[in-house]
Amino acid sequence: MQAAAMNQKDVNQEDLKAYVQMLGGTIGERHIGKPDALEQAAIWIESTLGQANAGYLVRRQAFETGGVDVRNLRAELPGTTRPKEIVVIGAHYDSVPGCPAANDNGSGVAAMIALARAFAGNPQQRTIQFVAFVNEEPPFFQTKEMGSYIYAKEMQANDLNVVAMLSLETIGFFSDEEGSQQYPPGYEKQFPPTGNFIAFVGNRDSKEIIDSARAAFMRATDLPALGGAFPEDVPGIGWSDHWSFWQAGYPALMVTDTAPYRYPHYHEPTDTPEKLDYEKMTEVVKGVENVIRAWANPDAEN
Repeated sequence: MQAAAMNQKDVNQEDLKAYVQMLGGTIGERHIGKPDALEQAAIWIESTLGQANAGYLVRRQAFETGGVDVRNLRAELPGTTRPKEIVVIGAHYDSVPGCPAANDNGSGVAAMIALARAFAGNPQQRTIQFVAFVNEEPPFFQTKEMGSYIYAKEMQANDLNVVAMLSLETIGFFSDEEGSQQYPPGYEKQFPPTGNFIAFVGNRDSKEIIDSARAAFMRATDLPALGGAFPEDVPGIGWSDHWSFWQAGYPALMVTDTAPYRYPHYHEPTDTPEKLDYEKMTEVVKGVENVIRAWANPDAEN
């Protein structure tokens, strides 16, 4: 079942801000150590994507972690002419302990929901899956209990053709101050010292989709988009749910404000909704909307 066209809604700053406020303000810290809050977040995401709102029939992928029932949530828009070719747009909704996680990763979930609404009832050539992942943060980070790992491995087991995966990871903080941007050792001279850009990063095997994503993004917005394909052992390159898709052999990238390399409130109790730049974040999401359009319509000009 696909979404109803009447529930389509353009990407806008007010919704993004409200979504971040819900996750990073009203709900706050959410992980298996606070299962009620994690469940509240899942219920809210499912409702917001669901038939009374965005109009999707939301699929649950449930499993147990540490005695707690958790789930990934998927809203799917079936493709028209290439339905077996799948584009995955994902964001994790859990937090680290002690952190309300407005930016990491309320911002990514807000973007994912806004993008699902932007495409609601408007199928593209390829199938698009909008997915909220659980268990991205430690102690599950880069383990087999990571929600996205379970999801990607199920897709691999079912021999599904994921042509591109994009992880929305901590996308809301920007700075015009020189020296505000840090990098992994050895990369400082290759990139600018000011944290006023969004980054598209992935492994070497994902270079083609990284290049196509940056190109499509830059056609839609003037917000600077930097990045590239790097060795997987560069610190930060695999720090999100795209890593799980690499383990399943799929091309995948991360869109990020670079998190610990820029954001002073990363994994801190101070990662609260008012820290985010919603104007620039909205530009990021509009740019990613064009990335999805380009990826999902290979037979069209974007």
